[in-house]
Amino acid sequence: QLPEKQQDAPADVDAFLAALAHPQDATLQRLRAAIRATDPRIGEDIKWNAPSFHLDGRHFATMQLRRPDSVLLVLHLGADRRVLPAGAIADPTGLLTWLGADRATLAFRRPADVEAHQAALQAVLRQWMAHL
Repeated sequence: QLPEKQQDAPADVDAFLAALAHPQDATLQRLRAAIRATDPRIGEDIKWNAPSFHLDGRHFATMQLRRPDSVLLVLHLGADRRVLPAGAIADPTGLLTWLGADRATLAFRRPADVEAHQAALQAVLRQWMAHL
């Protein structure tokens, strides 16, 4: 279990992102809002120099901010190496790019992309979190 401060640390994340001044700030802010709106239990902090999201102390999604033209969201199963069962995540809109049996990514180039795919994103996140 993460300490109380880390379970709900948007001020720390906001300060980190303000200092970062990423060219895709509007996209990543919209993505952060969509992720946190998926479930009120989702917490946020900084991991691997990017916003990372957790549920009950288990990290499941971390942004990758290396590219200036997009924001990548990496879905993972935390520090434990586990494999998702085949067909465990329904992705009818094709948002996911699978990197292995325990990791997938989603890429967003602008805030409108996040808005257009928010319902599908949240459906994928809910399924993913069920495997934590």
